[in-house]
Amino acid sequence: MRYPEGGGLTAERPAFREGIRLQAGWRFAAGEKTAVIAKDLRVSVRSVERWRRAWREGGMEALRSAGPANSPVVTDAQFAVLEEELGKGPAAHGFEDERWTLARVQKVIRRRFRLSLSVATVWRLLKRHGWSWQAPARRALERDDHAVELRMPHRHRPAPHPTEPTLKTSVIKEHLGKDVIPGPIPPKRRPSR
Repeated sequence: MRYPEGGGLTAERPAFREGIRLQAGWRFAAGEKTAVIAKDLRVSVRSVERWRRAWREGGMEALRSAGPANSPVVTDAQFAVLEEELGKGPAAHGFEDERWTLARVQKVIRRRFRLSLSVATVWRLLKRHGWSWQAPARRALERDDHAVELRMPHRHRPAPHPTEPTLKTSVIKEHLGKDVIPGPIPPKRRPSR
């Protein structure tokens, strides 16, 4: 890698990389070989070949920086509007309960700004602006535990506590005549052939 000093996290780095490409462009015009340019500029031969193709098609202008590749899709002004929309609550946007999910924020962005963002991009956008995942501090007043149990009987089965005896540890205790600490059971060994 040509840029071990940081790889382009500051504003100066793209200008530095553009300078390297322009030096290569002048050397293309002088007729120098790809391998020599790569060695002198301390870049890969593949990069020099890619730059040479761009130079042939568009000249020195094709080697200039096109700007940051990951410029934010939602501007700061749009995000301020999005925060206002999120402040109104999910019910104001037609959702049944008062929970914001990434998919719901994605729908608000799609409706309001006509932008199609992935859920991961929505998360990065929110995180960049200081939003975080939060769990409710208390249970909802409207929660009906009985209805939840009826809807999902196969879920929410409490796991046995590790100190409570299970059938397996009880049988071992009877057989050995002493307490056994529950833990992983060693794998069965296959008989050798």
